[in-house]
Amino acid sequence: MDVDLLVVGGGINGAGIARDAAGRGLSVCLVEQDDLASHTSSASTKLIHGGLRYLEQYELRLVREALSERERLMAIAPHLIRPQRFVLPYVDGLRPRWLLRLGLFVYDHAGGRDKLAASHSVDLAGTPLGAPLRETMQTGFEYSDCWVDDARLVVMNARDAADRGATVLTRTRLVSAKPDGAGWLARCEDRQGKEMVLRARAIVNAAGAWAGSLPGSLLGRPPRGRLRLVKGSHLVFPKLYEGDHAYLLQSPDRRVVFAIPYEDHYTLIGTTDMPFDGDPSQVTVSDEEVDYLCACVSRFFCAPLKAADVAWHYAGVRALFDSGEDRAQVVSRDYHLELTTNHDAPLLSVFGGKITTYRRLAEAAMEQLLPALGLHDLPPWTDGTALPGGDLPDADRERFIAHAVARWKGLPPSLVTRLAGLYGTRMARILGAASCAADLGEDLGGGLTRAEVQYLAREEWAMTAEDVLWRRTKCGLHGADAARVASVLERLRH
Repeated sequence: MDVDLLVVGGGINGAGIARDAAGRGLSVCLVEQDDLASHTSSASTKLIHGGLRYLEQYELRLVREALSERERLMAIAPHLIRPQRFVLPYVDGLRPRWLLRLGLFVYDHAGGRDKLAASHSVDLAGTPLGAPLRETMQTGFEYSDCWVDDARLVVMNARDAADRGATVLTRTRLVSAKPDGAGWLARCEDRQGKEMVLRARAIVNAAGAWAGSLPGSLLGRPPRGRLRLVKGSHLVFPKLYEGDHAYLLQSPDRRVVFAIPYEDHYTLIGTTDMPFDGDPSQVTVSDEEVDYLCACVSRFFCAPLKAADVAWHYAGVRALFDSGEDRAQVVSRDYHLELTTNHDAPLLSVFGGKITTYRRLAEAAMEQLLPALGLHDLPPWTDGTALPGGDLPDADRERFIAHAVARWKGLPPSLVTRLAGLYGTRMARILGAASCAADLGEDLGGGLTRAEVQYLAREEWAMTAEDVLWRRTKCGLHGADAARVASVLERLRH
């Protein structure tokens, strides 16, 4: 296979770059050693946000870009991204009230805010917003950001790249690559040991937590930049409070912890910022992190959190650009792109970044790669083009869901609502002309049906029960039967 671009890494940055490049007419192959979004990009706090706390670190450029991207991503993926209101309780002795007001004022105005409500002060005592909080929390602030299904955002970028001609290969690792004339000769291998040799004019190293070691170990070209690996862990509890608002809670160590409504019946708590130096594929939530998160939230909520009540947890390793800070929580989330062109073989390595700025990162990557490839007059295009399923009329998620429930009136409204939020307009590829639940085949529990699993295997690279239950959907949290899902996938392969 001969391609213009070989993208190594199927997280949000790799998928975003593959989409951008394919849409400009480049031939692209993306390889991912595991599943799409199987590491950091499915282990986030599920937010599209400017990063209010980054203002304390004077990262105004990052915040401004992230806030601008927040507006764009809401427009191109309204099925996956929705507005989320946050309550920030004021705590005497931590950040002063004037500083919080100033930060929120900047947050409201730094990057453009056309679709979201502005911030304002709120009284918490005796109100629904203050109901789960201790009596000492009398006042605070309310502001807007967005929630996202992070893993599905990755998959939809990969899906769009493939629809535009890219080859997407999961469970396929880059074994070696060496300069070969005007480009690279690369050797890849899948899980069955099948080898593929391809020539690529350029390589993008978007391997996330492996990005720092990939150039030296496989390409013989150590990067100049260094990675700082930081672990973030999250806990999921049965719903801790009523309402669709979230909380931003300040810790005495100046970290912040979020409490966010999750999957209708749960509350997501996170995150931690812990230095990490182990195998990124083996990251787990430690007892220390569980105790830390429970203690932080318990300082605010009337009902103390207990480790025994955790319904699910997950952890991921953020691959941040090492800018020399001592504390992990203040390492910049900004991205750094490093291009080398020795022997006429361009290599672009991606360090850092956050899910909110992935689209702009992809544009910046193309701004460096195109001249290195001698390509011109291929303008950016992703800022106004909907992701697959995101072409909702007027980008109105609630109206689309109501229309879908009416269209498939013979199906359970909860099922239709869930599918509308996951797949947008592509839900019709699953439901078709179904008029009752039996038309969707075997019920696999947790609201999952055979028809949905078939779709995920056919069009979204799902190969295992984990792919289906914890990344493409969260039906595993709702009791879907992993063994039965695995059986369906096995039958589909034969």
